Amino acid sequence: MNNFQIFIFSILLVALILFAAFFSCAETALMAVNRYRLRHMARLKKRYAIRLLQLLKRPDRLLGAILIGNTFANMIASSLATLLAFHFWGEHGALLAALTLTFVVLIFAEIAPKTLAAIYPEKVARWVAYPVQIILKILYPVVWFANAITNNLLKLLRIHVAHHTAEPLSREELRSIVYDTSGKISRQYQNMLLGILDLSKLTVDDVMIPRSEISGIDIEQPLESIIAFINKHHQDWIPVYRENINQVMGVLYTHEMLRLLLSKTTITKELLEHFLQQPYFVPEGTSLNIQLGYFQQSHEKVAFIVDEYGEIQGLLTLNDILEEIVGDFTSSLASGKRIQLQPDGSYLVDGAMTVREFNRTTDWELPLGGPRTINGLIIEHLEALPHVGTTVLIAGYPIEIIHVKDNRVKLARVFPLLAQPAP
Repeated sequence: MNNFQIFIFSILLVALILFAAFFSCAETALMAVNRYRLRHMARLKKRYAIRLLQLLKRPDRLLGAILIGNTFANMIASSLATLLAFHFWGEHGALLAALTLTFVVLIFAEIAPKTLAAIYPEKVARWVAYPVQIILKILYPVVWFANAITNNLLKLLRIHVAHHTAEPLSREELRSIVYDTSGKISRQYQNMLLGILDLSKLTVDDVMIPRSEISGIDIEQPLESIIAFINKHHQDWIPVYRENINQVMGVLYTHEMLRLLLSKTTITKELLEHFLQQPYFVPEGTSLNIQLGYFQQSHEKVAFIVDEYGEIQGLLTLNDILEEIVGDFTSSLASGKRIQLQPDGSYLVDGAMTVREFNRTTDWELPLGGPRTINGLIIEHLEALPHVGTTVLIAGYPIEIIHVKDNRVKLARVFPLLAQPAP
């Protein structure tokens, strides 16, 4: 072997190791690239993204081309290294060449390029896509033959490569993706996305106004009291019932009443009943996302939640569902009255406030699996009637009962989470 041949073989050996590094880099990058980001970039008409998606449609052919090229480069490099070692060191050189080449390939053609591709998969995939596409076309007959054998073997295991499609993301996986967007989108938008994903997990019972908190008009009251009630309560709708809420007659939308008052029309109870909208009933346990669809179809804005016996358990509005998604946009003033931050970091809370609303307002984590209101949560943990001055520890949060009325907690003070002892 003359000097020219040694020089050519040495150049080829280095080139083959670089080829092997390229194929290793391409394999890791193309398998690790974010498919969803690629689809987004493809919709923006980015050529590299379109090319990558075309390659990834048939991963068997893509991997076939890469692995054939990688195997070919490593085998030829091994043969050249053996020839060169035999020329310089004789028979003992073959073993030395194998050990040396194994170390070189492992470091420079496997670990280093694959680590780089794993850290920057999209950037690497962007640059290797076109060369891999050309190599796939050149090696297509060999790739087709190898894939035909491989795919038939996989069919014995009932795996059909040509009909395989990527699994869609589950709701929990989408939640994880939204959580990972911290710092990329605002906390408000992140909470909105999570709120949408949570709609199917919640029922109308979780966000409804409890029966005890429903304020409305008893049609049996004097007309003066009814008009005073309407003038006092600044809300878009008012339930109207006879004697108790279970005998609900309908919903009065206050803009109709205001129009009558401004026109100086004589108000009578018969006129009020004429303007009542028929009550809309929903069974308890209805999923929030289903109820949102019902609101859209029926164009209703207020629904009464009833149990299996037809007893009214609460009241739900369209705004209550929307606030689960976007937060308190219509009742911020009311929420401010129901919860007040204290100088020591604790909160004075109305017992009728829901646990979900409290957690959303404070970013704390009182348990959501049980009672819906602060009052119910306290009584459940006490397992007794509440008394002023009693303190209960719930999920690490000390809660002191401040005011009790009719055996219900009307006002409580929730303190910050206690520091957990070191393990």
